[in-house]
Amino acid sequence: MRPSLCLVLLCGACNTAGSAWMAQPLEGELGALPPPEGGGQAPPLRKSTKTQVIAEAPPPDASITAAETGGYTHASTAPSTRLTLGGKALGTFKNTYYDFPSEGDFHGEAVGLMSASCQTIVNVPRPFYESVCVQGSGTLRSGGTVSFAKRDCACAAECPRTGQRICFDLLDKAQYPWGRGATGKPITPLLTVAVDSSVIPLGTPLYIPEYDGVARDLTGSAKHDGCFLAEDRGLAVKGQHVDVFTGHREITQLWNRLVPSNRGVTVILDSPRCKRAR
Repeated sequence: MRPSLCLVLLCGACNTAGSAWMAQPLEGELGALPPPEGGGQAPPLRKSTKTQVIAEAPPPDASITAAETGGYTHASTAPSTRLTLGGKALGTFKNTYYDFPSEGDFHGEAVGLMSASCQTIVNVPRPFYESVCVQGSGTLRSGGTVSFAKRDCACAAECPRTGQRICFDLLDKAQYPWGRGATGKPITPLLTVAVDSSVIPLGTPLYIPEYDGVARDLTGSAKHDGCFLAEDRGLAVKGQHVDVFTGHREITQLWNRLVPSNRGVTVILDSPRCKRAR
C-alpha cells in the first residue's frame, strides 16, 4: 500500500503588514501595506494548531507550477513534491513583510534620538523618529543603524502611535549592517522572520515552500530556497503569523506581489532542506 499523503491548502487574503523588533511587544497596531493587484477581500485564514509529520517517500516525477505575477515568474514546487520534503508541518500561517525606515526618505522638524543613558545620538526628522518608534530600528543618513534599547525613557519624545518613550542604541555598522533582532544577534534580509515565540521558539529554522523559487531581487536572477530563521518578534506578530524581514522597501513590494500578505503560507519545522539555516 502506498502511504496516503496530505495536501497543503493555501488561503487567499487581503493585505496588511506586520512589524518586528522587540522582545516585549508594545501596545498598538501597524498600518496596512498597499493592497495587492486585483484588490478585493478574500476569506480569512483557516488557522490550524495541529502538527503534521510529513513522511519521506520516494519522490514522484518533478512537477513545477509557475504563476506570473507583476512581471516576475514565481516557480514553486507542486503539492505532490512538497509532501516528500520531510519535517513537521505546523499548518497555515498569516504572512507579512517588514523593512526598516531610512532617514533620507523623511523630512520635517528635528527631534533627538536618545540613548539609554539619555544622550542625544543624533537629531532626525520627526516623521523618521515616529517610524523608528514603531519599527524598532532604522538607517541613518550616515549609514549607521539605530535599534531599540529600552522603553519608558523619560528623556525621549513620545511615540504618537504607541504612547511610549523609546531609547535607542547606535549599532556598529560592521556587526549589525541590517539591525538587531529579538535574539540580540544581527538580522539578515530574506532569512530573518519575526514570530510569536510562544508558537515558534526563537532560533528555529523554518521551511516555507511558498517562497521556494521566489525572486530574491528585482532582476529575478537569484531564487530563494524557502529557508528562514525565527530571529525576531513584533508588535502585531501573534499566534500563527510569520513576518519576513526584506531589508528594502522595493523587495517588500516585490514579495508582496509574488506572495501577497495574508495569503497564507505553510510553515514546516525540521526540514532537511534547511540545514544551512541552522
